[in-house]
This record gives sequence, C-alpha cells and structure tokens, in this order.
Amino acid sequence: MGGVEKVFTLAQVSEHNNPKDCWLVINGKVYDVTNFLEDHPGGDEVLLSATGKDATDDFEDVGHSDNARDMMAQYYVGEIDVSTIPEKIKYKPPNQPQYNQDKTSEFIIKLLQFLVPLAILGLAIGVHQYTKSS
Repeated sequence: MGGVEKVFTLAQVSEHNNPKDCWLVINGKVYDVTNFLEDHPGGDEVLLSATGKDATDDFEDVGHSDNARDMMAQYYVGEIDVSTIPEKIKYKPPNQPQYNQDKTSEFIIKLLQFLVPLAILGLAIGVHQYTKSS
C-alpha cells in the first residue's frame, strides 16, 4: 500500500452492512470483511451486527488471538474519519434520594418496640383464656 490512504466517514462505512458487502470499523481502521464472513469462527451474524458503528469494543471484548489480529491486515481498506463517530454516552444513573441505613434500622427498632409487646400481650391473653376455660 503506497500513497495516500483512503479516509471514510461512518456514514460511508455504514452503507456496507450486509452479507454481500460488510465493512467494520476497529481501532480507527476500516476493514472489508465480506470475504471473511463464512470463515469467521463466531459466525457471520457477529460481524454483521457490528456494522454501522465503532466495533472496537466488540472486537476487544472477545479477546482475539494474535493470529486473528494479524489476519486483519488483508481486509484493511482505509481509515475512519473519527469526527464522524458519535461520542459514547456514559451511563448516568438517575438521581435518587440517598439511602440511609441508620434511619432504616432506627425505624425497624421502633416498629419492633411496638409489635413485640403487642405479641406478648396477645399471647398472654390467649394463654389466660385457654387456662380459664380448662
């Protein structure tokens, strides 16, 4: 490969998203993996589901071998214009009132201080009624 490398936008790469024409973006590089679909150990669906986006995380999460990484060179077609890849949005949990373990245990203690004497009283009345009728 000599000369100027081809630079693609994500929109251009996204057009190649079917079994007859499949391109992926991995680590800022664009790969035409169409001829590899049938040979991919994980099946073609794995590759097809990674089209139209930055598939770097998908690729890295699997833990590909050095041999698999070396094979990628033969499918290389150019670079991705990183400014066309949307930023990843980090998950931000919704704001919730702070859970206070101390107040919860205080509530349980107060509840038990009320219920235990009631249970003892109920038991005492039950025993009294039982012994009175015998």
